[in-house]
Amino acid sequence: MTDTETKRGRLPGVWRAVLETAFIIFLFYSNLLMGEFTRANSAHGKTLAHALIDIFTLTNFTIAVISALIGYVIFEYLRGKL
Repeated sequence: MTDTETKRGRLPGVWRAVLETAFIIFLFYSNLLMGEFTRANSAHGKTLAHALIDIFTLTNFTIAVISALIGYVIFEYLRGKL
């Protein structure tokens, strides 16, 4: 990557991959939180803090990372095709 590409705001490949996968993980957790908070709050009147504790597990994190990597690979493939 040349200096002109960096100055125009393009991120290096590794940082772009990290940023895109982090965004996919954020979307996964926000969706999970909305579902958990709605379910927990309507059923038992639990708090947002309790919903947060329920969603941050090793299993959910593993699913989020694997999904983010798959999503990143698919988007990179589609970028190459377009």
